[in-house]
Amino acid sequence: MVPDDLIISASDEVAIRKHLALVALGKKPADRAIRVGRLLDTYGRNWHEDQEIIISGRRIAWVGPAGAYPGTVGERIDRSHLSAVPGFGEVHKHIESSHLTPEWEAALVIPHGCTWTCEASHEFSNVEGPRNLEFWMTARRAGSLAKIFPLPGSAVPPTAYEWGGGHYGFAEQDGFLRDHLAVAGLDEVMDWPAVWNPDNPSHERLWGMIEATFANRGVVEGHAAGMRAIDDINAFAGAGMASDHEAWTSQEVADKLRRGLFMELRPHSLKDIVAGLLAAGHGDWSNFALCTDDRSASDTLKLGATDHNVRLAMEAGLPLEIAVQMVTINPARHMRLTPWVGAIAPGRYADLVLLDDEARLGIAEVWADGRQASRGREYIAPVPQIAWPDWATKTVNIARRLTGADFAIAAPQSAAEEANAALLRPFHWDDTFTTTSLAVVDGEVQRDASRNITKFAIVDRFSGEGKTAKMFWLGTGPKTPDTALACSMGHDKHNIWVVGSSDEAMALAVNTLNDIQGGWALVRDGKVLATVRYEVGGLMTCRPAPELDAEMTELYCQGETIEWMYEPTFSPRWWPGFPERLAFATLTCAPWRWVLVAPSPLAPDGFVNVQTGETHKVVW
Repeated sequence: MVPDDLIISASDEVAIRKHLALVALGKKPADRAIRVGRLLDTYGRNWHEDQEIIISGRRIAWVGPAGAYPGTVGERIDRSHLSAVPGFGEVHKHIESSHLTPEWEAALVIPHGCTWTCEASHEFSNVEGPRNLEFWMTARRAGSLAKIFPLPGSAVPPTAYEWGGGHYGFAEQDGFLRDHLAVAGLDEVMDWPAVWNPDNPSHERLWGMIEATFANRGVVEGHAAGMRAIDDINAFAGAGMASDHEAWTSQEVADKLRRGLFMELRPHSLKDIVAGLLAAGHGDWSNFALCTDDRSASDTLKLGATDHNVRLAMEAGLPLEIAVQMVTINPARHMRLTPWVGAIAPGRYADLVLLDDEARLGIAEVWADGRQASRGREYIAPVPQIAWPDWATKTVNIARRLTGADFAIAAPQSAAEEANAALLRPFHWDDTFTTTSLAVVDGEVQRDASRNITKFAIVDRFSGEGKTAKMFWLGTGPKTPDTALACSMGHDKHNIWVVGSSDEAMALAVNTLNDIQGGWALVRDGKVLATVRYEVGGLMTCRPAPELDAEMTELYCQGETIEWMYEPTFSPRWWPGFPERLAFATLTCAPWRWVLVAPSPLAPDGFVNVQTGETHKVVW
């Protein structure tokens, strides 16, 4: 067996290539030959009939007409009734958002054709930055068939107003790219105000990471959410951002594409964008990829993985061949990974998606690393059994028990009966916050369920101190008394967020997460109704997808016993009762303005405008 891994040095890669050249010439024996009825050449978008794929170790050594290979083969496999396309790849995905560790996520998505992922690695790196690369390579070292190409996070921390878990700058990024062959570049640059504004406290750190990426010929991935103005798009591209995955309309895509951005289309808007571009006469799709970004294991079980994205593109009017290019050769070229993935060609990993129905993208088998990994929807390869170490499983660090007093909001001395309070709502992108008047009782500012006003808090889970920032929120959270919901997944810093109708319930929910080392906790009347365990990084669990899905289903079932606040002016698409999307409501990237973060030196109360750095009291 030829030693082979993504964690190899360039000299090891050269040794592999020397060996493959000799196998291709028939001077060394091959391990396996797979005969297929049709094979898609993603470089030319052409089908070739009755082809043979010659495999040595984990790589392809030779491709051509069946029976023409000049060497000897250890094993011959006939799949002449099936069509072969390359293993699908994700140009931008957060594996952490599946809430499965990488080896179990691989078992979930490989049957859907996904054999490689450019891991947008700012989630786990915000939890355990120093060992982030070690984390992503552990499953591969243990035998996982999935190829993970990590992109260290630019958002570590997401803004200068956040801290804990990890901190990346020039030195860290330079080391990642210099020392690891699999590292493809820099994960999505989200803090656009810090890029263009020299006065922003994150300006030098971000430009240090960009400089290190350029110095090592990596790719600088972008994140241009809400960016529609032509001047801004020009500045974004001029600053070196190579892509965007946040576009929502075909016009926005056209404007960004024209300025040289590689467009990564997500499922939410994919069909509308593709249909709009086709209607406008767009014909060249080489600067496009399809990407998943964030998808839970539960949703993947229902919808599919990368194959779901391909089918959406086909439903919007793209031919199979173009849609497949958008998850194979296009993202591989963009990420400069064509020596390893993107095509059924010599030198690449022997990753094959074998179709029994091209018209509906019917996947009969998936091969990864030269071995059969799935049959239909069944994953048949072994899943590595990994005992994740303490640095991955002991990441919720709150060295005390929280009490209701941690979530009380004291009224200013001048407010005996009423106080002014700052309000946010889910996905609050306004330039300013809402101001209202709330009652004061025994020196503390109160919620007002009659007006859909509840309390929301962020609890630091890194320092051991459990520092808490709290404020009032509109139209979210439980209306049922003495109830709270907490979660350790809170993009992108992943401190604990908690929303509740009583301070004591909020404390119990957070303490429960501390006990189980992360996940979800729903409490009512002093009892824990349901938990979901994310014991790895507070973001993932080391178990099969159906087990996690069963726990999530129980959480939803218990959630149905709670009355949740809801504002009619909010889109049900974004805020349907159970406030799961609060996990995304504390993002600090553009276009967010006012956000609640854990208390920090630059935001002592945690309430800060991340575009301007302005802070404000939550009550006055």
